[in-house]
Amino acid sequence: MISLKKKRMLTDKIFKVIFLIFISLGLVVLAALIYDIVSKGIIMLDWEFFTRFDSRFPAKAGIKAGLFGTIYVIGLMIPITFFVGTATAIYLEEYAPKNKLTDLIKLNIANLAGIPSIIYGMLGLGVFVRYLNMGRSVLAGALTLSLLVLPVVIVSAQEALRSVPNSLRNASYALGANHWHTVYKVVLPSALPSILTGFILAISRAIGETAPLIMMGALTFVMFTPQGIMDSFTVIPIQIFNWTSLPKAEFELVAASGSLLLLILLFILNGLATFIRYRYSRK
Repeated sequence: MISLKKKRMLTDKIFKVIFLIFISLGLVVLAALIYDIVSKGIIMLDWEFFTRFDSRFPAKAGIKAGLFGTIYVIGLMIPITFFVGTATAIYLEEYAPKNKLTDLIKLNIANLAGIPSIIYGMLGLGVFVRYLNMGRSVLAGALTLSLLVLPVVIVSAQEALRSVPNSLRNASYALGANHWHTVYKVVLPSALPSILTGFILAISRAIGETAPLIMMGALTFVMFTPQGIMDSFTVIPIQIFNWTSLPKAEFELVAASGSLLLLILLFILNGLATFIRYRYSRK
């Protein structure tokens, strides 16, 4: 009996060491990548980098078009994704009948979250760009990215709604509230922190996507900023992709500056998600 206990403790220590080694390797690689991006990107990252358009000359290249395009696309995508995703999750969890069809719909939504992003780009090209005749516009790009992240938003919102105790629902019904008031006044506020956390993390994914926008025909070299939702556009990841494909070695520094800017945006969004979750959890 003692030998068996010692064997289990030894096995436990071995696996702890193995897991620690793999975690350390991952952190070292991540730190090396961040250091490489920061050390190269900080060289070109100044105010003029934000106010200049792209150029054939690395010293004159800027990210203004990509920055404005990202703001337009993400700014339009956010309300579409949030309201459609949250409403879908509320219907599936609170109103849809509990039958095999509902279970099949939930299963397919969960499966959609694992589909490669380029497939959504092909869908956006076929439906929004060509069939609905939106062209290579900001609206088509926002709708394509919305399709990409909607499954993640819906699934995370469903999990947030499921986590609300039934005792809160029953207490609301006991006080005379109907189903909608219970969902709107009790269930949704309780689930909102987790819904917002999942939503912001999904937005973080959308900001860094390149493949679906390239597939639907977003531009790579742009010398203007979009003035409306039907204008052509480019985004920061596409500009970074374009700079890395150019032959001049100096464009590597420009691409690193764009990557650093994108990394800062992602850190801000993830920090915001953590702050929202912490603040609402305390309440």
